[in-house]
Amino acid sequence: MKKYLAVALGILTAIGGFVDIGDLVTNAVVGSRFGLSLAWVVVIGVIGICVYSEMSGRIAAVSGRATFDLVRERLGPRVGLLNLVASMAVTFLTLVAEIGGVALALQLLSSVHYLLVAPFIAVLLWLVLWRAKFSAMENVVGLLGLALVVFAVALWQLGPDWAELGKDALMARKPSQESWTTYAFYAVALFGAAMTPYEVFFFSSGGVEEKWTPKDIGVMRANVLVGFPLGGLLSLAIAGSAGVVLMPEGVTVDSLGQVALPVAVALGKIGLAVVILGFVAATFGAACETGLSIGYSVAQYFGFQWGKYVRAGEATTFHVVVGVSIIAATGVLMTTVDPVMVTEASVVFSALALPLTYLPILVVANDRDYLGDHVNGRLANVMGMIYLVIILVVSLAAIPLMIVTGMGK
Repeated sequence: MKKYLAVALGILTAIGGFVDIGDLVTNAVVGSRFGLSLAWVVVIGVIGICVYSEMSGRIAAVSGRATFDLVRERLGPRVGLLNLVASMAVTFLTLVAEIGGVALALQLLSSVHYLLVAPFIAVLLWLVLWRAKFSAMENVVGLLGLALVVFAVALWQLGPDWAELGKDALMARKPSQESWTTYAFYAVALFGAAMTPYEVFFFSSGGVEEKWTPKDIGVMRANVLVGFPLGGLLSLAIAGSAGVVLMPEGVTVDSLGQVALPVAVALGKIGLAVVILGFVAATFGAACETGLSIGYSVAQYFGFQWGKYVRAGEATTFHVVVGVSIIAATGVLMTTVDPVMVTEASVVFSALALPLTYLPILVVANDRDYLGDHVNGRLANVMGMIYLVIILVVSLAAIPLMIVTGMGK
């Protein structure tokens, strides 16, 4: 019974933690401009994160080692350092966006400017990452993030023409006023939002922290194969709500308040209160994950003691890296940079950096020296190679599309 409860709780936290500030903003922007015509990208992205996370989780369960520990050993220190720098740049950018997301959500609640709130969020984030238990942090914040299910309720309450929404999704009907290059840019952004590398760093490192063994592979797969798809459905609900309410009015999302607007229209003040709770929980949870991911990756590469299941005094460097990252991210935010702009940039650069972290995982997942009989099977390899090609194409297209479209403007 305890194992089944672990599966259920893991699924719930996966749903609550899947949608971060990148998914919130990107899906709402896409919904307000393209309706559900880019739903196919969300589906591809969700399958991709399942493939990526399953391989990483299986590696952690069998080898007892996390991503960058293996990257350095398998690829060597120089190539491993390149991977570390690229992935940490994206994760740091995401951390800036997540702290900004929490601050913007609290601004909606209190009307206090987000720059005044951000330093207090940073202190709270550091305290949680330093003192809170791993399981409590993951479960409490993840479960509170389930408040974002209110987007699905709102979409139902809005009573859209489901046949038209279905046609948009199935036929990928681009609105006539949008260009194909802009359509392609947002396809890249959606893919990057779904396959953010930090999710995998956190997932595999968490598996090592929780001492997964080959016996836990079934639990891990249940969390991946149910939690992430349900999170993807939530992303589609955000896009669908924005498409129904904002698109007909010609409103393009450029603030977190506009992301919440469809829920307020459908469900009033109660719905708005619930969605703000979801915003705070989801973005704070993602800030916890990105902050830890930076510490995990640096410590794993350089061989420092790391993790929340050891005493803070035994993993001093790990906690210093996490603390410095939070301070630096807050410092960037205090320059008055637009958190929404940072969010949009982070999902594009996430797509750009994906090959550097995905390829080593695919290589290790086929190495019997690490995994023995738990190496990729035929299906896993077929899916792994298909997604390697997709990731390479998306990575090569990201910067040209960003320049040509002026970040989708």
